[in-house]
Amino acid sequence: MSEDSGRVALITGASRGIGLAIAEALVARGDRVVITGRDGKALEEAVEQLGGAGRAVGVAGKSHDPDHREAAVGLAMERFGRIDALVNNVGTNPVVGSLVDLDLDTARRILDVNVIATLGWVQLVHRASLKEHGGAIVNVSSVSALGPAPGIGMYGASKAALVQLTQQLAYELAPSVRVNAVAPAVVKTRFAEPLYLGHEEQAAAAYPLKRLGLPADVGGAVAFLLSEHASWITGQTLVLDGGLTLGGDWG
Repeated sequence: MSEDSGRVALITGASRGIGLAIAEALVARGDRVVITGRDGKALEEAVEQLGGAGRAVGVAGKSHDPDHREAAVGLAMERFGRIDALVNNVGTNPVVGSLVDLDLDTARRILDVNVIATLGWVQLVHRASLKEHGGAIVNVSSVSALGPAPGIGMYGASKAALVQLTQQLAYELAPSVRVNAVAPAVVKTRFAEPLYLGHEEQAAAAYPLKRLGLPADVGGAVAFLLSEHASWITGQTLVLDGGLTLGGDWG
């Protein structure tokens, strides 16, 4: 186990997949983490995987629920006394299809979870700790924010909004708080399984690096953006895509 760095990070949607990989990368360098997710049992397992109660704590709930956000931030402050970093990893995409056929209540849900909840987390964490101590924020966007993507137009629009939100927050919260984003292509997680399961080799063929992303690929990038090595980087979106968007038809 690494020594305690003194830093504390709150990571949403971190019981598995990309969020858990981010938590693992931070814990490996000595940070303590508060992780959230909807599945209480999965959170318990993740906390044990991260080193137990001295290193991690889990808070079950839905990211777009204000009471859940209040509880998570409150527990982080009670347990660790501060929050130095926030990673907004939660995202939803409950439907695939054309925008002109999209139910508007579903569209509102996507925006509520992917954009409004993200801003809610930022507001709470800033008031609780970042305003006084400074720190860093990373929002998890997507390459679907960068251009049309068949069937997931509203998801892409929400992730594009997240890129703009990142820039605006970076401008408003400087100089004491840095705000950046990452934009992964397809990463091998349960969330993305419909995009590659059963045809992974074919899916990876479009990538110059000839493989899909792994959660650790994103975890390492986020850990960098939260670190002092990135102390002169803010308002940026780091594309993590194995070269997918270098050219050609990648939508």
